Amino acid sequence: MTEQVQIFDTTLRDGEQSPGATMHVEEKLVIARQLEKLGVDVIEAGFAAASDGDADAVARVAGAVRRPIVLSLSRTKRSDIERAVRSVEKAQKPGIHVFIATSDVHLKSKLMMSREEVVDAACWAVEFARQHLDYVEFSAEDASRSDRDYLTHVFGQVIKAGAKTLNVPDTTGYAMPSEFGDLIRYLVENTEGGGEVRWSAHCHNDLGMAVANSLAAVRNGARQIECTVNGIGERAGNTSLEEVVMALKTRSDLYPGIEVGVNTEQIYPSSRLLSQITGIAIPINKPIVGANAFAHEAGIHQDGVLKDKSTYEIMRPESVGVQSNRLVLGKHSGRHAFIERLKELGVDIAEVDVSRSFTRFKSLADRKKNIYDEDLLALIAEESVRTPDRYELVDLSVHHQAGEQPAATVRLRVNGEEKSESANGDGMVDACFKAISTLVGTSPKLERYQVNSITEESEAQGEALCLLSDGEFQVNGQGIHTDVIMASALAYVNALNKLDYRHKHQRPVPVEGP
Repeated sequence: MTEQVQIFDTTLRDGEQSPGATMHVEEKLVIARQLEKLGVDVIEAGFAAASDGDADAVARVAGAVRRPIVLSLSRTKRSDIERAVRSVEKAQKPGIHVFIATSDVHLKSKLMMSREEVVDAACWAVEFARQHLDYVEFSAEDASRSDRDYLTHVFGQVIKAGAKTLNVPDTTGYAMPSEFGDLIRYLVENTEGGGEVRWSAHCHNDLGMAVANSLAAVRNGARQIECTVNGIGERAGNTSLEEVVMALKTRSDLYPGIEVGVNTEQIYPSSRLLSQITGIAIPINKPIVGANAFAHEAGIHQDGVLKDKSTYEIMRPESVGVQSNRLVLGKHSGRHAFIERLKELGVDIAEVDVSRSFTRFKSLADRKKNIYDEDLLALIAEESVRTPDRYELVDLSVHHQAGEQPAATVRLRVNGEEKSESANGDGMVDACFKAISTLVGTSPKLERYQVNSITEESEAQGEALCLLSDGEFQVNGQGIHTDVIMASALAYVNALNKLDYRHKHQRPVPVEGP
């Protein structure tokens, strides 16, 4: 007999709360479609009550995917629930995720409610939601720091009210695996009606235990894991989808009868796409999807792998969609070869503007002799989220001579009108950023800047990443080009467009959630 562990993806809600990771609606749609291709069971598309922009994003996602359940997060407030219900009404499988805190510290310091008032609010919210939707999940925020007997009381009452899934969040990442696993087992065994519902784990990574705690939850009866692609999320992040899924797949001997419906070959493409959209780099030592995840430097390791890959590889790179870094195309390659290679890489051609993508490929091939799979995936990911922005980089020239201060001249299209500006700086990148800031009339603080290589050869494309803040918002910017100065300028402009978006669609309600 087998049991299915549902994968509940909250990249678009909790993941977006990662500093600088805010996405606009079109970007969320791209991610949602990829999550459906990845095979997740539930997509938490956002928190509809947070803003008009969030409500619109949830509604657009609900109408864009067919197989997964689509949820909106909601507090135990009538207005929240009503807006959440409206936002998912076009979903094939609509649902709502209601939460309220249950730990004494939250009740006293945040909610200023008694224990029974929380129970009443939770039950009312679930009952009201069930009047509109069949699928209702309930979360006891900060469950890992809540009194166990009180938790069984709360969960027992919301089961009677109609909740289908009960979520046990380790909201602050405080729990240890043995402790969290024991909590799940206790709740399953001692909650009235606990055997009739699906138990879920939502773990944060403040102490680096999110994946371990989620796996402990599965061993003790949880049949849903709430996670995000690349583990992005509030503070230190959430349970990493790719890590927890591959742990269950690779160590199936420890989880007999447990199945996960994720298409693992879509893990790496999903990871790269999210990084491309959010501008949050994937650490090179990140398990499963990092650049070094399948690299072998030590001679004894290399010798072993050459003789038998199982000596040092516990999973095949291809099983998670990591392609061999082999040369595939060049400037003489035709349109047909380009399309066929994209298909081999798992790209859905129906979702790509092939003509524009091929034009960009040829332009890249003129600058870069060898085009690798990673280059193609980066190009397609960048192309898939291109939307009309307020600022568009048209041209850039830089000058630096020994003994002179670096200078840059930038031509920018602002609201459709081209403008040009020159500036000096401490370096060429600094000069570019200053010229761009002058053109747009704002100078946000550069919090972080880095450049990575997409492939390893000397002519590799550079991926520039920057984090900007203006005192109100933080945003990440990302740019790719064979010239790292151009990539840096593209990243800076990308971040400025995200800041502009945030100011136009800012959230009036601060939300953390489970």
